[in-house]
Amino acid sequence: MVGAVAGALVSAKVPADALLIAIGVTLLVFGIDLLRPKRSAGRGPKATSPRAVVATGAVIGLLGGFVGLILGALRLPALLRFIGTDAFRAVGTNAAVGFCLGVAGLLGHLTGGVDWTLLAVGAASSVPGSILGARLTGRLDERQLLRAVGFVLLVAGAALVAQGIL
Repeated sequence: MVGAVAGALVSAKVPADALLIAIGVTLLVFGIDLLRPKRSAGRGPKATSPRAVVATGAVIGLLGGFVGLILGALRLPALLRFIGTDAFRAVGTNAAVGFCLGVAGLLGHLTGGVDWTLLAVGAASSVPGSILGARLTGRLDERQLLRAVGFVLLVAGAALVAQGIL
């Protein structure tokens, strides 16, 4: 959350296009990684130190604050790859952290203005979808869930790179 507020406060000083491209490329790399065949148990992700977890969260929050995104699509693969948690726990954790990060980003952007109508319309349309998605998550096996997330990351990454270039 601290990273999101800091990123929001200094976002006018950093070229947003460069950040969008960097985030898009990162999403593409994570998407490709999730779509690759599963590695053997001996070579899977390993849990990292609490400092690494905090540092990863701070960097993702800072980037999200810069570009006005909560970056759940970046945080989810980081949870899977760097923290070593299972897919279903990563999805739930990602949603909870995303909510907190969204609130922090909103607070950071209050001084520059918020389109309250857009916020209301976005929330009204996305909350029901989130509830439905959460109920459907448990119906997929872990490999299917990771594959679906991988495809979403590829689409989101390509869109962010295109947005940064155009």
